[in-house]
Amino acid sequence: MSVTFNKQVLDQIARTLEGTFFQEDRCYRMVLENREENRKLSLEIYPDISIGDKTGNLVSVYTACSHLQLHFCSGYVISDMLGEVTFINEHHGRVSGLIIEKGAGCSLYADVDAAILSGDFTQLGPEVMLSGIALSLAEDLLPDPDKEE
Repeated sequence: MSVTFNKQVLDQIARTLEGTFFQEDRCYRMVLENREENRKLSLEIYPDISIGDKTGNLVSVYTACSHLQLHFCSGYVISDMLGEVTFINEHHGRVSGLIIEKGAGCSLYADVDAAILSGDFTQLGPEVMLSGIALSLAEDLLPDPDKEE
């Protein structure tokens, strides 16, 4: 599964994050700033580019103190209610997600066991629970493990 980042999708993301994408070569870039909390980030989406010997979507986030990347982004979930967009990648039952908030916040969860997204969160330790809850929004985008390929 892979998503296409076309104009309609980029417009939906921009509305939710209350920002504007600018195209720079093969990259769509948006800067979000939250002056009240002294946060600023740049979100970059590179649709359908070469990543090694394969082709896929790359999502990058730059902040004052970090640079995060999600290679081979295969889907996204837009939550207007939460004011955030979750970009995901699933590989062999492991999920990575990069969550961007309209308030210029971001979170990265990497290599999370997909099984915990639909499990009983109360049975998880608090240090694991947050990743399961945060990425559970993307559960419907993941392949069904009961289906044979």
